[in-house]
Amino acid sequence: MSKIRVKMADLDVGEKSDILITSGLGSCVGVALYDSRSQIGGLAHVMLPKVPGNRKNSNPAKYADTAIELLLDEMKKAGARIRRLKAKIAGGAQMFSFDNSDSSMKIGARNVKAVKEILRAKNIRLLGSDVGKDYGRTMEFHVEDGKTLIKTVKGEDQVL
Repeated sequence: MSKIRVKMADLDVGEKSDILITSGLGSCVGVALYDSRSQIGGLAHVMLPKVPGNRKNSNPAKYADTAIELLLDEMKKAGARIRRLKAKIAGGAQMFSFDNSDSSMKIGARNVKAVKEILRAKNIRLLGSDVGKDYGRTMEFHVEDGKTLIKTVKGEDQVL
């Protein structure tokens, strides 16, 4: 068994006995994708919903729209079949409160919405999620069986 740490605005792919771990999921969203037959899994730590139109994308793992595409490419190279993939997501919290109701400040909710729309467009079924609220999370994704453990400081651990 090897533990693979996925940093913020990063992604990685593992197989069989690997455990993919990402910490510090506040407004960011962890996206775990899993092919149960090939036992290939991938995890992305997405920071923002999409690449701004006025910027060159220097880190595709930072944005939901490019990170999920990149993760799918890496998983295909490792032997996963896209049509068999299932997903689990965590994060998307509203870590700070603002006096106005400007939806652009609700990064967590925008991240969750973007990830769900992309998964739906790719026909990837979402099996579990722990999103929203106002606290951070750590996500441990066990590639062997797809079990996803969510740890928080505000509650008990949860298995997706």
